[in-house]
Amino acid sequence: MKTQINQVTNSVIVTEGLAKSVLTSEGVLHILSSIDLIIKSGESIAIVGESGSGKSTLISLLAGLDKPSSGAIFLNGKSITMMDEDGRAALRNQLIGFVFQSFQLLPGLTALENVMLPLELRGDKTAKAAATALLHRVGLAQRLTHAPKQLSGGEQQRVALARAFVTRPAILFADEPTGNLDSKTGANIIELLFELNQENRTTLILVTHDHALAARCHRTIRLEAGCLV
Repeated sequence: MKTQINQVTNSVIVTEGLAKSVLTSEGVLHILSSIDLIIKSGESIAIVGESGSGKSTLISLLAGLDKPSSGAIFLNGKSITMMDEDGRAALRNQLIGFVFQSFQLLPGLTALENVMLPLELRGDKTAKAAATALLHRVGLAQRLTHAPKQLSGGEQQRVALARAFVTRPAILFADEPTGNLDSKTGANIIELLFELNQENRTTLILVTHDHALAARCHRTIRLEAGCLV
């Protein structure tokens, strides 16, 4: 344990014996089993594996969106498994950004308002200026007042990237960020994702089925039936 605590202080994410099980009508289903991870600040990590291997469950646990059945998770040296939901939410707001396959933009807000929202929730008075600058950075200077339904899939994902990076998160989780895009648009989004990640020196944790995309990351973590291989 002493070695583990020393590793925690030098790493942005550490897990120890992480496991997740759920009770089903057929008995206990083990989704993840005994996951030990150490992820250093600034690394890019690809999580790969077949559908149902536990990839999305793992990032939900790492981000504090779900609670493990057993084991420990440390973010920046803080044990999120010891926190209540309010504590985990506060830490997510401080440290974490998300990019989802389905974009997850609020339909009643414009592109600018969607990107401003995380900063406004923090009470940041510079929200509009920061969101505007980042939307310019991702090539959407002419789309600030457009609603999500007025944007293409690629444009919506650019808004989602801007929203994820506007708070300058220490950790960015991306769950199949190109899954709903055609190959050309997806390639453009990936280039932008890695450019923004490098500029912001963010720790990137990426779930993907694309092995070419995984090869661009510093490391690849493979899951099979809920276990690291």
